[in-house]
Amino acid sequence: MVVPLAGSEASLGACIASGGVAVFPTDTVYGLCCDPENVAAVRRLYTLKGRAADKPAALLFFALDAAIIMLPWLGERAQSALRALLPGPVTVLLPDPERRFPLAGGRLLGLRVIDIGLSLDVPVLQSSANRSGAGDPRRLTDIPTRIREAADLVIDAGELPGVPSTVVDLSELERGGTWRVVREGALAKHQLEQRLRDI
Repeated sequence: MVVPLAGSEASLGACIASGGVAVFPTDTVYGLCCDPENVAAVRRLYTLKGRAADKPAALLFFALDAAIIMLPWLGERAQSALRALLPGPVTVLLPDPERRFPLAGGRLLGLRVIDIGLSLDVPVLQSSANRSGAGDPRRLTDIPTRIREAADLVIDAGELPGVPSTVVDLSELERGGTWRVVREGALAKHQLEQRLRDI
């Protein structure tokens, strides 16, 4: 089912709650998302992408406050960094000592917060809506037909910027005050430096 972004909130919420996989727009590229705690849904998302089971995916929230509430172990400095960077085209890597979302995989937790006019109060597991290693989709037509047809819901927001998120490792920020860019993308390093200067 293909629906426009406007008015898609209820459809997306129902899809995630029922264990479905959705194609949805972010502030960068089109992504795939599902319930981060539903084993079958996560496995299906990975299968659609052709992604290795041991490769981490990001946890995405639609509001920053919801993310901070759900990650209560984050210290003051990490929270300040999140408020400086998010919502926005950034994926931050954070320590996850409680392994709160083990299906996201990895030693660290990848976190995204976007503002696209949806107000779901639950997080989703997300990855770009392409075959693993392929180009990033800025239009629905850039997404492989197999993925679009297999998804339970497709949300159409037209053409997106098409540049993937910048990935920033904040895992040592709380202890040592350091951070590093893992992948430069939609937000340039000098912009990160400006936002994190006083943290």
